[in-house]
Amino acid sequence: MNSDKQVNMWNNIRSNWPLVIIVVTITIVSISEIIKAVNQEAAPAYTTAIKDSTWISPSLFTDNELQGEEREKVVYGEDIVANTARYFGPHGSVAQITNGMNCQNCHLNAGKKNWGNNYSAVFSTYPKFRDRSGSMESIYKRVSDCFERSLNGSAPDSNSKEYQAIYAYIKWLGKDVKKGEKPVGSGIDKLTFLDRAADPLKGKDVYTAQCKSCHGENGEGQLSLNGKSYDYPPLWGEHSYNNGAGLFRLSNFAGYIKSNMPFNQSSHANPKLSTEEAWDVAAYVNSRPRPAKDLSKDWPDISKKPFDHPFGPYADGFTETQHKFGPYQPIISRKTAEKK
Repeated sequence: MNSDKQVNMWNNIRSNWPLVIIVVTITIVSISEIIKAVNQEAAPAYTTAIKDSTWISPSLFTDNELQGEEREKVVYGEDIVANTARYFGPHGSVAQITNGMNCQNCHLNAGKKNWGNNYSAVFSTYPKFRDRSGSMESIYKRVSDCFERSLNGSAPDSNSKEYQAIYAYIKWLGKDVKKGEKPVGSGIDKLTFLDRAADPLKGKDVYTAQCKSCHGENGEGQLSLNGKSYDYPPLWGEHSYNNGAGLFRLSNFAGYIKSNMPFNQSSHANPKLSTEEAWDVAAYVNSRPRPAKDLSKDWPDISKKPFDHPFGPYADGFTETQHKFGPYQPIISRKTAEKK
């Protein structure tokens, strides 16, 4: 660049100096906000009102109060949740009692992701009465259910080092949540109902376009290189969750899908799939064959069964097919009318 052009360039900058300052300032602020959003992985960039009230998980990197044996338990507990198959899968180092899936296949980011079925409200709300068992349940009972249903196996002993670590981790994650409260972002988002039944055939098209590349043509998932766990979990078949799992209820699975799938492409704020697509692909996946669990002791009071519990008998007169796939509003309306 010759000297005359340099002089002209600097003259232009000086004459527009206030504008330059504004542009640079805005850029710096924008970068700062991006960095903040990345660091707060559990709370992506929603609107300010939502972001300020969503749960943000504690961090082992910044929690200086967690020390000694308790810290070791929490660290171990997180590793078990993230890599359950390493310890309890078919080739597990502790026991061989599960199907090879990991807890975080259903509880994303080891139970720390908002609207990813996180653990934020577990310690604050347990023990509690649950209609499914008709009894008061402890955190151990809740963890046992996950092992027996989602991992289609059996639970570790409540006195074991491994269960104590899982408990310590869940307690630590919920340490800033007040007893009895559920923070925004806990659990799974509830979708609006369709005015029709969810359609497995339409869902198959969604699965082929959006899900097959990770979960396989036949829902078999993708094994990791070590052959002992799954990078992408099986969605049906002998190594998937059984028919007693929470995600076998369509409303749970559809809400989970819309907020989180396709993996690393969707978020609660920016879902890739529409509500209809989420319902339909959930219907397709949950219509495929999978392990069966004895559910005869579930819901001892059948009037308390959820609208989308797919197995009778029912107190409301609707069919198993409608309870499984919908439409759900007639079921809800009748229950509401009966309460009046």
